[in-house]
Parts: sequence; C-alpha cells; structure tokens
Amino acid sequence: MDKIKRNLGFGCMRLPMIGEEVDIEQTKKMVDHFLEAGFNYFDTAHGYIDGKSELAIRECLTCRYPRDRYILTNKLSGNFFEREEDIRPLFESQLAACGVDYFDFYLMHAQGARNYGHYKACRAYETAFALKREGKVRHVGISFHDSPEMLDRILTDYPEIEAVQIQFNYLDFDDPAVQSHAVYEMARRHGKPVIIMEPVKGGRLVNLPDEAAAEFASLGGGSPASYAIRFAAGFEGVMMVLSGMSDMAQMTDNCSFMADFKPLDETERAAVDRVQAIFKTKNFIPCTACRYCTAGCPMGIAIPDIFATVNAKKLHRDWNSSYYYNIVCDKAGSRASDCVRCGQCEAVCPQHLEIRELLAAAAEEFEK
Repeated sequence: MDKIKRNLGFGCMRLPMIGEEVDIEQTKKMVDHFLEAGFNYFDTAHGYIDGKSELAIRECLTCRYPRDRYILTNKLSGNFFEREEDIRPLFESQLAACGVDYFDFYLMHAQGARNYGHYKACRAYETAFALKREGKVRHVGISFHDSPEMLDRILTDYPEIEAVQIQFNYLDFDDPAVQSHAVYEMARRHGKPVIIMEPVKGGRLVNLPDEAAAEFASLGGGSPASYAIRFAAGFEGVMMVLSGMSDMAQMTDNCSFMADFKPLDETERAAVDRVQAIFKTKNFIPCTACRYCTAGCPMGIAIPDIFATVNAKKLHRDWNSSYYYNIVCDKAGSRASDCVRCGQCEAVCPQHLEIRELLAAAAEEFEK
C-alpha cells in the first residue's frame, strides 16, 4: 500500500459522457490532471457504465502510462458469476478489459447479507486470496453496504481482508439505515484501513438547498464538495476517499483542496452540522444514482432520474419538476406507474430503499 500517493481517489463510475458513450478525450485530460497533481488511485468495477468504465481505464490510463504510475482497484460483482468456476474467467476478462496484468486492490463488491452467502458458496474469497498468492492481485478487500454486525461477521470469517470500502458522508453519518459511523467504527475495531465511497452522496452534497449552501458560503471560501470530502478524509484510518468526478471542473476543484489536505476545523465542522440538520427537514429520497437498480428492471424504468425529480419537487415546489419528469420518462420509454413490483431493484439497492413504494408515490405525484 506504500505506492499510494495522497488520499483522493478517482472513482470511475460517473465518467464524463457524450450520450451513451464515455467522453474519452475529456477523460484523458482528467486522468492527466489527476496524475500531474500527484494523485494515483483509480477505482472501477466490471458493471460500471455497462462495462464501459474498464475499457475507458485502458484507453485513458493504462495504455498511456507505465504501470508504476498508478494504483488500480477493481471488484468482483456477484451478478457476473454463478459458480466458483466462473470467477477466474471473469477476473481474466477484467484484466484484459483494463489492459493490466494485475490489480493493486481486488474487492468483493457490495457485500452484505443479501449476497454474502453467494460469495461464500462460490468460494469467492478463497479464489481472491489465491489470485493474490499468484501475484495477480496485490491486496484483497471488500466494498460494503450493510450493518456493522454484518461487517463484523465478514471480517471475523475472513481476517485476511486488507481494506474495507464503505459509504461514508456527513448526511449518512448517523442515518439509521446506512449506519456509516457505526460501520466505520467496526472496520477500525478490526484494524482495517478504510476506503470511503459516496463522500458527496451522488452529488446531493454538492447541489445543496439554498439555506445549506449559504452556511458554507458564510465561511468565506471552498466548494460544498470540499467540505464533504474533507469531512470524510479527516477520520483516523481513512486510507482513501473516492470521488466520482464527471467533468474537469470537479477534477480541478477536488485536486486543489486535497493536494494539501487539511481536516475540517471547529468552525467548518459546526457548519457541516447545521447543513446536516437542514437536510433532515427536507425528507429527500436518499438515492445516490448508482444505477444498480436499472440494469435488471424489466420495464426499463429510469428509477434514479425519477427520484431526482421527486427530490427537486420537494426542494423547489415549482412546475419544472413535473416538466422534467415527463422528459425523463419519455426518454426511458416507461413511467413510474409501469412498475410491475418484481422487487429486483430493491434486492440490489445499496441504500435499502423501498423503491416500489417510492415509485408508486412518484406516480401519484406526477401522473395525476
């Protein structure tokens, strides 16, 4: 782990896009800026952007820089293997897609009670540890979305795990559904370095309600993202904070305040506390737009986009939200009311949202 430079990672789940394709030229410029600023940690997964993230990594990073210039993390996602025998071919395809012959970190993806049994039955952890012994993986870890008790079970079963990636931000800090603080404490209890994902909660801690934005503006400098990311990075044992940067402006902003990282001071932390309190009054749907729910939806419902219009309606109370609801649904070719309540979306949602009920409420709000 001594090759890691600084504690900001480039999360490659939300790369810049041109229509349905990754904007390769802008991504190359972002990769160049990131490395030139002294950072070197990149994070992807097989399913990100329908498989296009790994290919973009190869075209924008690994084909352009020597292997010792970067740290590359990939993940083993449960929906891409059914048996133990499927894992190695999948892994080799990931190496090929990314254009490398080893991964610095290989994480068991989105671990929790819903899928841990599948990984156990398929001996996924044992396979990953074998890949490490063979030199194809440098470090084995997990990304995690569940309770501290579930994390305790996994880390007790597999003490060889070397790092834990968790969702952690000031909005989820004491949220009873996410329990990010308690999960962080459990990882530290087991002595594991922590990697942070969703520090700005899918952009929700960047696009703030007006009164929340005013709290940070009163500090006299710094973007909303800077306070969110520095909040997460300031905890003991945090090895890395991932940011899913999707344009050059986000890249330059994040690099600017993380190049000479300073934890939040008391005044800044008090402002974060006030912003957190403001959010609690809004009753927003806590969707991070990871889009795991859309891949298997039989009706092709644009669930995260519909939830974004619901949240916008709660925030602005104007006609624009209804207008954009229709645009979102026309583009997807389906509406919230088309939900057949199969539950596929809820089975894979890292936020454990009651998506079927939320879609029904959206239909009632926008399809009167």
